[in-house]
Amino acid sequence: MRARVVAAAALWLLVAGAGCHKKKSFRVAAAADLQLAFQEVAVAFKAQGGAAPSFTFGSSGLLAKQVAEGAPFDLFASGNTSYVDQVVAAGACDAATRSAYARGRLVAWTPPGGPAPPTTLADLTDPRFKRIAIANPEHAPYGRAAKQALISVGILAAVESRLIPGENVRAALRYAETGDVDVALVSMSLTINKKDGTSLAIDGALHEPLDQAMVVCKRGKRSQDALAFANFVASPPGREIMRRYGFLLPGEAISAKP
Repeated sequence: MRARVVAAAALWLLVAGAGCHKKKSFRVAAAADLQLAFQEVAVAFKAQGGAAPSFTFGSSGLLAKQVAEGAPFDLFASGNTSYVDQVVAAGACDAATRSAYARGRLVAWTPPGGPAPPTTLADLTDPRFKRIAIANPEHAPYGRAAKQALISVGILAAVESRLIPGENVRAALRYAETGDVDVALVSMSLTINKKDGTSLAIDGALHEPLDQAMVVCKRGKRSQDALAFANFVASPPGREIMRRYGFLLPGEAISAKP
């Protein structure tokens, strides 16, 4: 009998502890290019006493739609600034908490064992690149930037029939990782620390700046935790992690090789 009581008490404590942990977490809707960087930032944030973020990564446009329609996120970190402006205008997020946190960078990534990597963006017209992945430019900032870059170098018409859109920039990279495409135009943040494949950094002057912003949302229940996380991203430890994944702010320099 005593053993059953002890076991029941232990089970109650386990459930209660899990409930407390769940209660401490806050919800972050974040652009897909942030997946690796924000996961590392979260570890550092929690190590300094911060609450545990629960991430939903995806295309900024689709996440913005969810936020605007009332999804209970505490923080929205977009791959550009315009989607943040949209959710603020919709009354879903607090304009006073809006902050720029990164400038993203575009690369052409080729998987190992595939065609010889391009040395310029114009090389994508070569027949060896039969399929080219990009994030969907309809709702993904990196896809829009990729399309703008192709237009800028005058090759969109030549390669448009070969473009394979992914739902977001991470999905586009996955197409290349699995060999379904020959090259992917994706974020540097997802490729900079890869031990395989080859990245070609795309000149940022070929597309609109990938300036990224975040904002605290009104429907979430843990806005203070969300604001603390946003402030941590902007702090020296947060900035150091973001730089390691290729993210800059205007005027910043980076030592990591693309």
